[in-house]
Amino acid sequence: MTSPLKFIRQDVQSMHAYAIQDSKGFIKLDAMENPFALPAEMQTALGERLGKVAINRYPGSRIEDLKTALCSYAQVPVSHGLMLGNGSDELISLLAMACDVQNAKILAPLPGFVMYAMSAQLQGLQFIGVDLTKDFELDEAAMLAAIAQEKPAITYLAYPNNPTANLWDAAIIRKIIAACAAYGGMVVMDEAYQPFSPSSWMDEIKAHPAENANVLLMRTMSKFGLAGVRLGYMTGPEALINEIDKLRPPYNISVLNAECALFALENSEQFKAQAGMITAQRAMLLEALTKIPGFKPFPSQANMILVRVPDSDAMFRPAQSPRHPREKRLEDACSA
Repeated sequence: MTSPLKFIRQDVQSMHAYAIQDSKGFIKLDAMENPFALPAEMQTALGERLGKVAINRYPGSRIEDLKTALCSYAQVPVSHGLMLGNGSDELISLLAMACDVQNAKILAPLPGFVMYAMSAQLQGLQFIGVDLTKDFELDEAAMLAAIAQEKPAITYLAYPNNPTANLWDAAIIRKIIAACAAYGGMVVMDEAYQPFSPSSWMDEIKAHPAENANVLLMRTMSKFGLAGVRLGYMTGPEALINEIDKLRPPYNISVLNAECALFALENSEQFKAQAGMITAQRAMLLEALTKIPGFKPFPSQANMILVRVPDSDAMFRPAQSPRHPREKRLEDACSA
């Protein structure tokens, strides 16, 4: 019998699946989730509300209600459309699918979110990575040179960046947007970590709509506090969003997910307070890390901190029982 694997693309067979590490017995930090659970009274209210959802029906008008609520929450301009994804991962995949034309390319700074390159590969597009500077800032000259040479269909800019957690220079971003606009390229501002950031590119879009006519802004509810709900959204000029939305699978957002998201938006102050506690703890941890000899933490506007250490391999080795010296140094620094 001939194996059906012969019909599976060779590049897919050579790939590694997205790995989710077992967190049992650990303090789970690897996925940058919001660590707070809902208060008991909100859990009860949400449970009662979900119990009334008509799960025997396909998603209907509540999806439109959710889009309206998100437009209000994100202050989306009236000239813009909004589409929903099963997490921002689905939106990234749909963008690659929409731009699958001859010689199309996707460009992003490195290090960056792994799904930009993976979506390009799976759709058969070429991915162009441009290294950040040694301090993890945008390399203006290298980015503009790559854009001029490659003319990517999509340029991704995570704002703040994953995994470096920093906001890049707005002046450089404006130059990148203008360089892409000159030949019709799109720039996707990925604001997955917006709840922890003091800035949003939405302000720039509203202040200078003509200069941002080729910009799409993408967010996820995951870092907001709904990682288990799997809901992403993307906004941009309505004509552009309408074309990409044609590729979205029907009923890609479940009625339960939509109702959870609507509930969260109605209680956004609770989630805002949680984000405030996280950013306050982030400041304390940043200060503590600077006190450890050999450690260089970088500024963070997300819910993670990038640290340059003397020996990264040693940091990843299992801590020795009962306590590793590095744990004691961090505890002492946090107590200081």
